[in-house]
Amino acid sequence: MSLLEVRNVKKVYTTRLGANQVQALSNVNFSVEDGEYVAIMGESGSGKTTLLNILAALDRPTAGEILLNGKNTVEIKNKELSAFRRNNLGFVFQDFNLLDTFSLKDNIFLPLVLSGEQYPQMMQKLEPIAKKLEITHLLEKYPYEVSGGQKQRAAVARALITQPQLILADEPTGALDQQTGHEIMGILMQAARSTGAAVIVVTHDPNVAAFCNHTVTMRDGRLYLPKPAQPGPSTQSAQPARTPSTNGGAR
Repeated sequence: MSLLEVRNVKKVYTTRLGANQVQALSNVNFSVEDGEYVAIMGESGSGKTTLLNILAALDRPTAGEILLNGKNTVEIKNKELSAFRRNNLGFVFQDFNLLDTFSLKDNIFLPLVLSGEQYPQMMQKLEPIAKKLEITHLLEKYPYEVSGGQKQRAAVARALITQPQLILADEPTGALDQQTGHEIMGILMQAARSTGAAVIVVTHDPNVAAFCNHTVTMRDGRLYLPKPAQPGPSTQSAQPARTPSTNGGAR
């Protein structure tokens, strides 16, 4: 069984009073295995962020199923969703999503605090992650006191500290310069590898996608896989994804 299975997912937005409908996702199917890294590329409005929000259980599809270790997230009750996300998913955002009134340490601790963990256990989890991300000396500083790259390291630590099965990253290098972004992606992938977590990255940057095992494309709400290379010159385009897995692609 795959870690993540997405089956026939559709998302339709309806304007006020039902006057118009916009189909953001159309029959999206793919799967992700343990420890796989998948990049989803596409232009603005292609549906990639909508798909990521549905995978994160921040939005619900109009139709279809999202299975994480066999559990259909679409059927989870609203009051249980926050705990489900904390226990199973890690998030890395373009704009870091750190609270300026909290130190980096407290920002990283936040999902554990919400889960009711005690301070000694939180420190035990934090210390090896902070050491690996080289932010131990920054933990008492506030977000406005550190660089963008250091903020993103803290955000990666927050994503990892709950030991999630799946990390979802939305343009994780979008607010960083190229060199810092390259360093952050290397750190994220190395950290995920050490825990066995799978990673899905939404990006427009091919340099970010190069860190992943598989790259797929969203276009007009559909998922496209790279077409296998053919002998000789070819101008054929990517083919729509119908029944892929990330062994042959994802999103």
